[in-house]
Amino acid sequence: MLKRIVLTDTFFASFLTIQLFTGAYADEVLPRPEEPFAGKIGLTYKDSEAVKPKLKIPQNFGIEDAPNILIVLIDDCGFGQMGTFGGAVPTPTLDRVADNGLRYNRFHTTALCSPTRAALLCGRNHHSVASGVIGEAGTGFPGYSGIIPATAATFAEVLREYGYMNAWFGKNHNVPDWETSIVGPFDRWSAGLGFDYFYGFVGGDTDQFHPALVENKKRIEPPETNEDGSPYHFTTDIADHAIRMMRASKAVAPQRPFFVYFATGATHAPHQVPADWIDKFKGQFDGGWDKYREETFARQKKLGVVPQDAKLTPRPESLPAWDSLPENERKIYARMMEVFAAFTAHTDYEAGRVIDAIEEMGELDNTLIFYIAGDNGSSAEGGLNGLLNEMTFFNAIPEPLEMKLASLKTLGSEKHYNHFPAAWAWAMDTPFQWTKQIASHFGGTRNGMAVSWPKRIKAHGEIRDQFHHVIDIAPTILEAVGVEMPAQFNGVAQKPVEGISMMYTFDDADAEDRRTKQYFEMLGNQGIYHDGWMASAIRGIPWASESPPIDLLNMPWELYHIDEDFSQATDLVKKNPEKLAELVKLFFAEAAKYQVLPLDGRKTARLDVANRPSLTEGRKTFTYPNLLRLPEGAAPDLKHRSHTITAKVVVPEGGADGMLFTQGGRFAGYGLYVLDGKLVYDYNLVGVDQYTVKSTEAIPTGEVTLKAVYVTDADKPFAGANVTLYANDKKVGEGRVEKSIPNRVTLDETMDFGFDTGTPVAEGYDMPFKFEGKLTAVTIDLN
Repeated sequence: MLKRIVLTDTFFASFLTIQLFTGAYADEVLPRPEEPFAGKIGLTYKDSEAVKPKLKIPQNFGIEDAPNILIVLIDDCGFGQMGTFGGAVPTPTLDRVADNGLRYNRFHTTALCSPTRAALLCGRNHHSVASGVIGEAGTGFPGYSGIIPATAATFAEVLREYGYMNAWFGKNHNVPDWETSIVGPFDRWSAGLGFDYFYGFVGGDTDQFHPALVENKKRIEPPETNEDGSPYHFTTDIADHAIRMMRASKAVAPQRPFFVYFATGATHAPHQVPADWIDKFKGQFDGGWDKYREETFARQKKLGVVPQDAKLTPRPESLPAWDSLPENERKIYARMMEVFAAFTAHTDYEAGRVIDAIEEMGELDNTLIFYIAGDNGSSAEGGLNGLLNEMTFFNAIPEPLEMKLASLKTLGSEKHYNHFPAAWAWAMDTPFQWTKQIASHFGGTRNGMAVSWPKRIKAHGEIRDQFHHVIDIAPTILEAVGVEMPAQFNGVAQKPVEGISMMYTFDDADAEDRRTKQYFEMLGNQGIYHDGWMASAIRGIPWASESPPIDLLNMPWELYHIDEDFSQATDLVKKNPEKLAELVKLFFAEAAKYQVLPLDGRKTARLDVANRPSLTEGRKTFTYPNLLRLPEGAAPDLKHRSHTITAKVVVPEGGADGMLFTQGGRFAGYGLYVLDGKLVYDYNLVGVDQYTVKSTEAIPTGEVTLKAVYVTDADKPFAGANVTLYANDKKVGEGRVEKSIPNRVTLDETMDFGFDTGTPVAEGYDMPFKFEGKLTAVTIDLN
């Protein structure tokens, strides 16, 4: 036995040595082992021979004429939204890509933001890369932790090893919430996922006028204007940066191809856009969502992006008919859609500027462009009545209609974090059922996509109807470049790529589908596609903060023969129960294979920070220095919990105003600050109510201890509280917070000390409202 082991080990070692030096094995291991020095080393340079290192460019890896790559990924976009796929919003840039290449009308996503993005980058199913739900709702199960594993390297990491310059602009929703602070760790930030440069935001969404900007690993404040001097807007800003980066890269190293990932925050809420774009759509949606569906469906058939025998699915009973609404509601809802249409058009325009720059550089012919119109279907998270402030949805706090009507003229501006009604989202998903979140139906998962690569794709304006999924993008890109995902990356064995390259469709419109099976799951909604059939089980309504309890193992399933029923319009469950039983078994087999289990249909309960790792767990006292910013995932949780905020300051003669402590801003949050010499505590209940407690006298000068003591009525959501203010232990003010934020203070703003970034928690002071005295430290004590 011993001899057999020795022989086997010797044979394996010899085999490995041969493979390393012939290069066959090296192609499967990244980064590559260092090559042995091929020159000569003598006693001095005169009797030695140097070997100049090779540039890290594709040509030196045997890859000739490697294409540039551009991915444009739009957020929360429905199949029937963009004009290119029959929507009412003109999208000339998406038209341009489609007319210069191909339209894909059976391309699918996961039904939610960060899961789709993780699947796109990794080429594996979202549960396989621990992203079965957004990271802010992650739990301690392998498919749901929110931690993309080292066993699933991104295709960007692979491209970088072959000499690509990779840059990411816009939304990064793939960093675990508790890893978003200045201490990281940073291995799942953009650099850890394969990118040389990042400019955008880390989280689910951001204020388009006051974004929570990050450049690489550093949080920064946005400029006051765009590069052309126009008022600042985030989408314009990331386009400016993308254009500058591409031009600089090609100027300095024309041998290096670029990969640009242009992932807009649009058209996710908040729907914020320059006013002149909104004016272009005035009056265009007065006919309402039912009419929009009918007109869009007719355009889709005319364009050929849906078959002529497709059926328009009916409006769900839980959504109101447009004509049933009173006139004042129709007025505000039509305006919300005008804002959304403008947001869409503006986003497409900015993507067009990026493509224009590629053409101006002479690189368009050899640039592979994927323009993906949505990481999921359109969002119904605006509820039945739309929102002035998306944070009301996440905290289950209703908004009075009167507030919306009073804001008619300012919708889309920096004053609001607005979102349109769920019925508009349903309309954007024409001709399908349902919306974002609903992975069981195509309203949540089918997104329009256009692909162009003039040097390689000779077809222009043709439609491809093969069934594909977002996990297929990574292997398509790797095949286009001419490389493979390694078996080992950074010393870690890799999971198999679960995607299937789409390149077989580039030249053959009639090619047989190579993706014959795909599961879908999100928030308990379940679906399985196999050989032209689709079984679907819906767990809950997407515009509800929570859904009634249901047995996730015995859902009421539906059955569709989608090879003959493009829009999932005809349920065949009664006619073919045997096929349904077969597909349900297949779903659970796939669920077990790809880490979907255990199924979990909860929404708000999964937002509880206690479900995830925490930098603050087990601590009751926190002391922070001046001018520090902390994202909510790395900050102490003060919601409906008694606590004391203590600021040690030095106030000069004449007084000192400014922010001492704040979390959140205009759309939800609280802050302790000095204004006009008086200590103020402000509590902003998601823009619906504002509770202000102010000292009755000016604070003293010199070394001063300022304090706010928050005593909750009960440690439970929405609980009120008493707030008492102190200066040097003398009570100087008291008041009430009648109702508190239950779930989430902010999606993108930070907890700030000594200044206020983002937006103000209350009107009446100018940002950044830096404290004018000396702030030594702020201590938070949890009681």
